[in-house]
Amino acid sequence: MRTEQLAELGQQLRVDAVRAADAAGSGHPTSSMSAADLGAVLLANHLRYDFERPDHPGNDRLILSKGHASPLLYAMYKAAGVIDDEELLTFRRLDSLLEGHPTPRLPWVDVGTGSLGQGLPIGVGMALAGKKLDQIPYRIWVLSGDSEMAEGSVWEAIEQAAYENLDNLTLLIDVNRLGQRGPTRHEWDLDAYAQRLGAFGWHTVEIDGHDVAAVDEALAEARSTFRRPTAVIARTRKGRGVKAVEDREGMHGKPLPDADEAIEELGGPRFLRVEVQSPPAARVLHGALSAHLERPRFDVGDSVATRTAYGQALAALGSVRGDVVALDGEVGDSTRTEYFAKAHPSRYFECYIAEQQLVAAAVGLQARGYVPYASTFAAFLTRAHDFIRMAAVSRASINVVGSHAGVAIGQDGPSQMGLEDLAMFRAVHGSTVLYPCDGNQTARLVEAMAELPNVSYLRTSRGDTPVVYGPDEEFPVGGSKVLRSGEQDRVTIVAAGVTVHEALAAAELLDRENIAVRVVDLYSVKPVDAQTLQRAGDETGCLLTVEDHRPEGGLGDAVAEAFSDGRPVPRLVRLGVRNMPTSATPEEQLRVSGIDADSIAAAVRLLVGEAVVR
Repeated sequence: MRTEQLAELGQQLRVDAVRAADAAGSGHPTSSMSAADLGAVLLANHLRYDFERPDHPGNDRLILSKGHASPLLYAMYKAAGVIDDEELLTFRRLDSLLEGHPTPRLPWVDVGTGSLGQGLPIGVGMALAGKKLDQIPYRIWVLSGDSEMAEGSVWEAIEQAAYENLDNLTLLIDVNRLGQRGPTRHEWDLDAYAQRLGAFGWHTVEIDGHDVAAVDEALAEARSTFRRPTAVIARTRKGRGVKAVEDREGMHGKPLPDADEAIEELGGPRFLRVEVQSPPAARVLHGALSAHLERPRFDVGDSVATRTAYGQALAALGSVRGDVVALDGEVGDSTRTEYFAKAHPSRYFECYIAEQQLVAAAVGLQARGYVPYASTFAAFLTRAHDFIRMAAVSRASINVVGSHAGVAIGQDGPSQMGLEDLAMFRAVHGSTVLYPCDGNQTARLVEAMAELPNVSYLRTSRGDTPVVYGPDEEFPVGGSKVLRSGEQDRVTIVAAGVTVHEALAAAELLDRENIAVRVVDLYSVKPVDAQTLQRAGDETGCLLTVEDHRPEGGLGDAVAEAFSDGRPVPRLVRLGVRNMPTSATPEEQLRVSGIDADSIAAAVRLLVGEAVVR
């Protein structure tokens, strides 16, 4: 498209953004208007995308990291002919796919955005897929605001992209000077951005973001840059083209005061139609590699850490499935992801100590059709919680694995202990939360996760634990295992992970005193096996939960929720980590926190004694 047409297209996008926000009575038209010329040039001259085949393997990908500027994106869709004017004006309505911030409810949107600082990290994951795995020359375009350049996650992504030589990644920064409440940190100092990006190894181009010819040249330069990602740093004006709002504070996130007057000032509606370039023919081959899965097998009575079983099982899964990839946060020797790295080095991604980038890359990889397993210490996943939360918004299917969970890690102390992770992941919409207690159970659940939708979490333990299940035992998601039961059971002990072994030991102690207890291994913390729990409640009258986790939001709450449907509620008693741990041996930690076998047995004695008194 020629320069004059590009300028007209930019005005069309501004007008349509104004109209959409005005129809909705809310939105961010001024943020859309500043980036309209960038969007016009990208759409008309550089994006290669088949809108009729959003899953075309050769398609470029566009991530609107400044998701609040969604009116611009939807105006671009209208210009491409994939939505009409009537649909554009449904913006932000309950029955509309055009949400306030884009989500994959639209087939051309790969990931949800709007939590600032996430578009580029996810784009890095997509670019890794294109360059390292698919080896297809599609390009990842990320349109970012200048405010979000303050986010630490952005700089994690900038370093990762440079380190990986992702020349298929282009960042367009809309430097419009104004954030939500006023000026941004660097305002229009383009050199400030360029110097920082250049220091990380990026190629940078500084331009007037309203000079469509300059934008066109910059995007062409980005496409021809080799072995370096490119940042196009564009000086723009918020609310461009409308005097009442252009570069004025206090106009963020508001429809224009007089939309009709603004549209007239912008030259009125246009009806340009863009024929977006088609992608090249491409195929992705990452299917089955072998028909037989040789999962690790452990003998009952042996001892193995669940983290070790995880690493072995993941490496085995990678041998039969070419779509499985692994990522780690520079602790692969501890999480045991190193087994996968050694077996399948081309499908392993080291994200270093950058947990936000770790999860973001997993989201980007799954958007390109891969099945990612992202691993680090459970405690450190809290840093990435917003990315996990937004992964659910993106309808992303990712597998997250947190090792070194609970006080059972021992002497390293509380900074290394994941004690909030079950609560964090249970709260994520549509998530699955699994907590195995032995090697064979772990191996089966690792395999099952590859087929699960949405966010799945596997909690693994540092220390060796006894193998209690045979290698052919099955563990359906949403199930549980009753390890000990009888007609005389007076209390049901519900445990998961390391506390399963403490519960079994406690049951042995109590058996010597003729106190019969039931032991349930609730390895599926979400979804929970409500039927088994309800039967145990009916038959024993009391459920005692034991977890190496804070009492809030974990196993105890999962059990309590199984009785939230109006059924009679048995007595529910919880043992969890209520103290602030220090350094001690694993055995000492469990005892001091009141979740070891002796503490469980003591709690049961109290419960049984109270029942006798009653």
